Amino acid sequence: MKSRASFPRVLGRILTYVLAILIALWILAPIYLIGVSAFGEKLSAYTYPRPFWPAPFTIETMSFFLKSGGVIKSVQSSVIVAMITLVLSTLIGAPAGYTIARFIFSGRDAFRLIVVSTRSFPIVILSIPLAVTFIEWGMYDSVYSLALMHTALALPFTILITSSVFASIPRDLEEAAQTLGCSQLEAFLRISLPLALPGLAAATLFTFVLSWNEVFAAVILTVRNRTLPALVLTVLSESQLPYRFAGGFFMMVPSLIFMLFIRRYLLNLWGRVTK
Repeated sequence: MKSRASFPRVLGRILTYVLAILIALWILAPIYLIGVSAFGEKLSAYTYPRPFWPAPFTIETMSFFLKSGGVIKSVQSSVIVAMITLVLSTLIGAPAGYTIARFIFSGRDAFRLIVVSTRSFPIVILSIPLAVTFIEWGMYDSVYSLALMHTALALPFTILITSSVFASIPRDLEEAAQTLGCSQLEAFLRISLPLALPGLAAATLFTFVLSWNEVFAAVILTVRNRTLPALVLTVLSESQLPYRFAGGFFMMVPSLIFMLFIRRYLLNLWGRVTK
């Protein structure tokens, strides 16, 4: 009887693992195929069916992409824009999220709704007026103007994530620290902030990936100082197929490295299963 009762549980677990494997393959297979074409010979990009492994393994295609005009400069612009966006969105979004989670004030629910509603506007509605404004201010075609645009796009995610994280931290811990002599700021820095690091890491991950991959605003707001996705998009129709594969793989690498770097914070955020 016990074995019969446990059979549905085992079957459900097997189906869960199978589904997880299928989803992982669905996500990883295109990345792998792009990597095979990016590290194979340039002629292998035109072969069909695609080889399962780059033979011979070579950096010819990737070197061809990196030596193309403007690529290195666009990579530098992408990194600068992403880092400025990350810093600004964290400095602005984290205090806003903490305020929403800890304090009760008039219009708090309306503020949350306004923050969410900003993501309902298409990027073109924001980019074109901002382009005109930046031209008038002398800030057009600058990494700083693009970083401000990306910050506006990332702030709703940062505020919502950090507010949820701080709301999950018991306020009693801060009050206990204050009874032991800490000020409200010291209680935040010593108690709440360390506990909120996983959530802040998740927010920075979304911010970095959003800024690194964003292309529409980058095309409108820049001409000479284009980010890498904007550069690849503008020359995509005129590029050779190996250039496209190498560009696609190269744009994925920083996001993957960034995720690996902060994965321990994400694991702490999601929790660990222990027996």
